[in-house]
Amino acid sequence: MGLFSRRDKAPKAAADDQPVLSSSHSKTSLTSASSSIVTPINTSSRILNRTSAGTTSTTGPGTPLTPFSPTGMNPMLPRVDMPRPPDPQLDPAGYLRSLGAVRERCQIVSSKALKNDLRHFDVDMRKFPDVVSFVANIIKRDYDAPFTSIPAHGRYQHFGVGGRDRIAHLLATWPEDMVDNTEKCKRMIDLFLVSVLLDAGAGTKWSYKSVENGRVYRRSEGIAVATLDMFKTGLFSGNPANKYQVDKEGLRQLTVEKLTQGLQSKPGSEMAGIEGRAQLLIRLSEALGNKEYFGEDGRPGNMLDHVLSHPSTQASSVIIVPLPVLWNVLMDGLAPIWPPSRTAINGVSLGDAWPCSSMPQPAQSPTSPTFSPFPNTTGQSNGIAPWESILPFHKLTQWLTYSLMQPMQTIMKIQFAGQELLTGLPEYRNGGLFIDMGVLTLKPEDQERGLQHYAEYCQRTGTKAVEVAPMFEPSDDVIVEWRGVTVGFLDMLAMEVNRTLKTELAGGELSLPQVLEAGSWKGGREIAEVSRPNTKEPPILIDSDGTVF
Repeated sequence: MGLFSRRDKAPKAAADDQPVLSSSHSKTSLTSASSSIVTPINTSSRILNRTSAGTTSTTGPGTPLTPFSPTGMNPMLPRVDMPRPPDPQLDPAGYLRSLGAVRERCQIVSSKALKNDLRHFDVDMRKFPDVVSFVANIIKRDYDAPFTSIPAHGRYQHFGVGGRDRIAHLLATWPEDMVDNTEKCKRMIDLFLVSVLLDAGAGTKWSYKSVENGRVYRRSEGIAVATLDMFKTGLFSGNPANKYQVDKEGLRQLTVEKLTQGLQSKPGSEMAGIEGRAQLLIRLSEALGNKEYFGEDGRPGNMLDHVLSHPSTQASSVIIVPLPVLWNVLMDGLAPIWPPSRTAINGVSLGDAWPCSSMPQPAQSPTSPTFSPFPNTTGQSNGIAPWESILPFHKLTQWLTYSLMQPMQTIMKIQFAGQELLTGLPEYRNGGLFIDMGVLTLKPEDQERGLQHYAEYCQRTGTKAVEVAPMFEPSDDVIVEWRGVTVGFLDMLAMEVNRTLKTELAGGELSLPQVLEAGSWKGGREIAEVSRPNTKEPPILIDSDGTVF
C-alpha cells in the first residue's frame, strides 16, 4: 500500500442519523507559508480495526462500535447558562481548579509562542500548515466525508483494539431483565474511571497478553484491555454479589503486587511507574468515601445519581446536565487521590497545575523548575499575585470527563451543556506532534540538560539507551511550557483542519474532541513511529511517576 492507500473505513451513518457537531473553540488565524507537506503513514488502523503501536494484532474484521456512537449537542435544546468560575483574586485555588481556567491561562503561553517568545522552545509557525495538512490527510485516509462517524475523544475507543468491540460484548452478557440501563451505565463509569487513572504512559518495555485471545497489546490500548480483564475478575470489587463494579472496599484491598500481576508487569516487560499507579487507586478508595458523590457503597458509578439529582440538571423531554456539575464531582470528589507533592495554595491542592516561568511572575517567585508547594500567601508583589504564575491543565480530569460522558450520553441519553469548555489534552502525543513536525524545537541548553537527565535515568534504572531523547520530570519548566503551548496549538489546529476540510465537511464542522480522536493524537503517534521506529516514544521523554501522563 502507498502512503495514501486506504483500508476499510467506518460504515457511513444513515442520512437522518447524523449528529450535530459542536463548533471549534479558537478564533486565531494563521498566515500561510510555503512548506514541505508530510504525508501520513499507513500504520494506524481504522476506527473499526484500531491497534496499538507495536501490537502484534494488526488485522481482522472490525466489530461495529455501536453502543457509543458519535453524539453531539442537539441545537434545539434550550440554552443553559454556565456558572462563572470563581474570582481568582478572592479564591485563586478555586479558579485554578476550574475548567475555564485551563484555556484562559494557556492562552498566555500560546500567545508568546506565536511571537516566538518562549523560554524553552524556538517556534517556527511556517511549519504549522504542515501539521494541518498531515492531520487532515489522516482524517481523510481513515474516515469517509463528511466525517460524522468520528467519535469524540474518549477511553471507550481503546477497548476496541484489534477490531473487537469488547465493551459491546460485555454489555451483551448482562441480561436486560436483570441489569437495567442505570446499572449498566454505572458499571461503565466504574470501569472507565479506573482504566483512565491507570492510563498514564506504559513505557517502552511493557506489553500485555490478552486473557481473551492471547494477542499482545501495548501502550494505552494494552492498559485498556488489561483493566477490562481485571475488572471482569472482580479485582476492584468488594461486593461478592457483583464483581462487575469498582468500590472503596475492593480498592482498599488492592496492593502493588496484585496490580503488578494483573498488568503482567515483570522483568523485561515492566510497566513504568506501577507503584505510583497502585497508590493512586489505593488513595481512590479513600476518596470514594465521599457519600455525597459516591453513595453509601463508595462506588464511582454512583456519581450518576448525583449528576441526575443535581439542582441545575434539567429533565424534560431530555436530560440536560451542565458540564461543570460533572467536572466538580471529578475535581472535588477525586481531590484526595493526587500526590501531596502537587502544587497547593493555602493548603488546597491544585492537582495537575504547575508553576511556569512563561506566566506572569511576582517579584519573589520560585526559581527551581521542580518547585511544587506554593507559598501560603495571596498577597501581591509588583502587581502580580502568586497564583498568576501557575498554569493549570487537569489533563487526567479532562480525559475522565471526555470518557465518562460517553456511557452517560449513549446509555442514559444525557445531554451535556458546555462541552466547548473542554480543551485539547496536553499530553505527549498531542504535544509531540508539534515537535516532530518542526513547529517547536527545544533550545540547545534545555536539550543538553534533558539528555543529561536521560543518561542519569538510564544509569539509575539499567535502561538501555536505544533512541536517545531528552528527558524531564513532569514538573520541569520545559514540560509545563510545552503542555501550555500544546493546549493553544490544538485549538488552532482544530480551526485550521476544519478550514482545510471545508469542502468535504459540506457545511458541517469537526469538534475539537473529534480532531483529537481522528487526527492529532493519532498523528502524534504515527509521526513518532517514523521518527523513532525502535521505541515509538515521543520526542521528549517524561520521567513519570504514573500519575500525570
